[in-house]
Amino acid sequence: MVVLPKIKGFICTTAHPLGCAQNVLDQIKLVQSGGPIKGKSGKALIIGSSNGFGLSTRITLAFGLNCPTMGVFYEKPPSPGRTATAGYYNTVALEAELNKAGLFAQSFNLDAFTSNAKERVISEIKEKWGQVDYLIYSLAAPRRTDPIDGQTYKSALKTQGESLTSKTINSQTGEIYQITIPAAEPEDILGTIKVMGGEDWKLWVEALQAANCLAPEFVTMAYSYVGPELTQQIYRKGCIGEAKKHLEATTRELNQILAPYKGKAYISVNKALVTLSSAAIPVMSLYITLLYKAMRDLKLHEGCIEQIIRLFRTKFFGATGPELDGEGLIRMDDWELQPEVQKVVEKLFADVTTENVNSIASVADFNNEFLRLFGFGIKGVDYDADVNIEPENSFIS
Repeated sequence: MVVLPKIKGFICTTAHPLGCAQNVLDQIKLVQSGGPIKGKSGKALIIGSSNGFGLSTRITLAFGLNCPTMGVFYEKPPSPGRTATAGYYNTVALEAELNKAGLFAQSFNLDAFTSNAKERVISEIKEKWGQVDYLIYSLAAPRRTDPIDGQTYKSALKTQGESLTSKTINSQTGEIYQITIPAAEPEDILGTIKVMGGEDWKLWVEALQAANCLAPEFVTMAYSYVGPELTQQIYRKGCIGEAKKHLEATTRELNQILAPYKGKAYISVNKALVTLSSAAIPVMSLYITLLYKAMRDLKLHEGCIEQIIRLFRTKFFGATGPELDGEGLIRMDDWELQPEVQKVVEKLFADVTTENVNSIASVADFNNEFLRLFGFGIKGVDYDADVNIEPENSFIS
């Protein structure tokens, strides 16, 4: 069938198999163009491996560090007349390239929050690897069922204390309008911590430990975001921020667990980018649109793959080991938070209107990056041609 983008709200309900494949190939080529990463290779498990930072991490570790990889994700497969989700096609394409390169790859289309997923993945680790050297946690989801209490929790995009009225953008129309974000109730905060905090990350490490699957000097890393003062009310001081604080506290707990293995847990605070998650956060979408403009003008812009390459090539496997700030965090948002960048963004945010948005912001960039997430707008792909929407795969599901 011919596959075209169908946008509904903050998502695209279709994905292009060949576009997703080309996107993966472009990322692989970028990793390879810099030569091998000088660091310790090892068996790597990536939770949330099918999109965004997780996908770029799997690509970087495999093609930059020669790591055998396993990836866990939860994507919809294709059905008659309906495409799969983009992450599904991303992983089909990545597995094909990994196989061509002679690199071990196993992918699991399972709900990583469940005990069943952990048991299934760990069973494969014990059979194929014995132990794992790296666990990268890059999972983003709107809800989670706690395997212990059986309750389903939902995350909330709300502030704390009092509501926030601010500008946001409809990126499809370019309209700038005011939005009021309500203050959170206690259950909103609890739900967001349960979904986006460190609880599931810790459960994965504990499950690997219980199965004797932690290799000596085991390393685990989760991805996070802090953001500038401009977005503090919705992010760091909002429900999401409480979840991120929980994630940071979890690092300290994990470091106690990993001490006997001479292992270590880290958090990488990454830059704001167009992802499946960030596109849905009010205020953040406008901030990212303006940030792209400022960082491109200052020649500091990075996408997911550039960010992750820099993380492992210079920040994690640097000459002196992982580069940490005073709170023990790896700061990949260092370029984003440079004063000259934020000064420009703050002025643009104050000045932006529907009438001038296309001249002072990167609306086209935002929309192009959004469509790329689903395999559209990528050079070298014939979008008028019929494409097979049901490619073969070897996923465990």
